[in-house]
Amino acid sequence: MRSNTPTCFLRGTKAIKAIIRVRISQHDAHYGGGLVSGAQILGLFGDAATEVLIRQDGDEGLFVAYDEVVFLAPVYAGDFLEVSATLERKGNRSRKFSFQAIKVIEASRDLSQPSKAHVLAPPVVVANASGTCVIPRQGSK
Repeated sequence: MRSNTPTCFLRGTKAIKAIIRVRISQHDAHYGGGLVSGAQILGLFGDAATEVLIRQDGDEGLFVAYDEVVFLAPVYAGDFLEVSATLERKGNRSRKFSFQAIKVIEASRDLSQPSKAHVLAPPVVVANASGTCVIPRQGSK
């Protein structure tokens, strides 16, 4: 079983890597055949970054920009994703992150067996990204 808050090391200091695991619902499907929009994955990246910001800085912060987003495999309703955000660099107020979304369980696309699913071994990387968040100046709230 994986921890929800594993740690990693960033230039000799302890940094937090947040991991969230979610099931993509039918409500999240945007396109025909239950295909999910990439915007859903970006929202999950934001959620994972928010956890890191709260743990590191005590504030949700704001997402400023993505530097790069690469979608590598489709995501469908019923799939389970594991989404991670890793703090790569920490400035005065800026926080640079890398993100990854992997599919760990894939729902059946067979309409005659809609409740079937299988664990992916190995998991499939569906998206990678990098981006920047900022926290408020101290005392600005």
